[in-house]
Amino acid sequence: MTKIVKVKTGSKFEEIASYSRVVAIDNWIYVSNTAGRNPDTQEIPEDVIEQTEQVFANIEHALAAVDSSLQDVVMSRVFIQYAEDTPRVMEFIGTKFRGVNPATTVTCPPLGSNVYKVELEVTAYRGASKAEVEEISIA
Repeated sequence: MTKIVKVKTGSKFEEIASYSRVVAIDNWIYVSNTAGRNPDTQEIPEDVIEQTEQVFANIEHALAAVDSSLQDVVMSRVFIQYAEDTPRVMEFIGTKFRGVNPATTVTCPPLGSNVYKVELEVTAYRGASKAEVEEISIA
């Protein structure tokens, strides 16, 4: 039988909107769009890279709760509030995903508040980091 695990982080937004930070269905792991709010202090850094660092800390913590890590990420969706921040944010994200190389979508829509400068949603497959990988270049 399929097992579904739903992880809550205690965010008031998870309760208000009735969602889980993580839903794991067997080995598939879906992480909700995650902002750079520090869960302990509830503060959001003003700097876009500091926010991005916190986003990754939040996602890594959520993935660890279901025995996974960034190395298992197969898809990422990056939402950047201000288009001019895109090169810096993506360069930082490149340092986190170097060697992982997930499929990625990047867009610059308005986010829920101007305080949010970057948000990230990921899909992981538990065990992908240990799988045999074939890279094909069509360039």
